[in-house]
Parts: sequence; C-alpha cells; structure tokens
Amino acid sequence: MSPKALAGVFAALALLVLAIGAGFAALGAWLILPFAGLEVLLLGAAFVLYARHAADYEKIELQSGRLDVEVAEGERTARYRMEGASVVVEEGRVLLRDAKEQLEVGRHLGAEARAELAAELKTRLNQGTTT
Repeated sequence: MSPKALAGVFAALALLVLAIGAGFAALGAWLILPFAGLEVLLLGAAFVLYARHAADYEKIELQSGRLDVEVAEGERTARYRMEGASVVVEEGRVLLRDAKEQLEVGRHLGAEARAELAAELKTRLNQGTTT
C-alpha cells in the first residue's frame, strides 16, 4: 500500500474513532474521548513508521564485472562497489561477497523470489567473467 493510500485509510479510521469517542462523550462517558485520542496518536505513529520505510529499495547493477549495489532504508542510502563479486546462497539468504566486504540483498523478498534473484545474479556474474 502506498503512503498516500495509507494516509487515506488512517484519516478514515481517525475520524471514525474520534466520532465514536465524541458520541460516547456526549452520552456522559467522557473518559472514552482521551482513549480515542490516544488510539489516533498510536495509529499516527504506526503510519509514520510505515511511511518512512515504504520506499526502501535495493538497486543492483552489473557493469564490466563490477557489481554496484545501492541500498535505501528510511532516510539512509548506502552504496557498495564490489569487484569480481561472487554470489553465495546460505539458508535462503543472498549474500554478495568479495575480498573486502559482504552484503545481504533481497531481504524483503519471499523465499522463492530470493532464490530467483540468486540464480539470476549467478548467471549474470558468470556471463560477465566469461566474456
């Protein structure tokens, strides 16, 4: 779900919760209203946490035997460059490893998609070393 769509859902839920709270407050159960406000605040916090990571991505480029990986998580973006990288698959994880560093990619993919990513990377890396 996109952050914009989630904001719409959040707004609808917030209005519903506050309307129910206001209805109970009008009937004399005024303690419901602070708890309704607390619920809306917590929903807002969940929305902010989701929205910060909704645009996370991993971008992998292979050019002339060099592997460039860009990882964006929240507001942090990191770039990695690996020469002659090799792909290692361990217990369902896709690890890119060279002499200097190791990086896990495909963490947000399901097991089947991660296996496909590993196979594709192996194929492309092997093609890059033979040509």
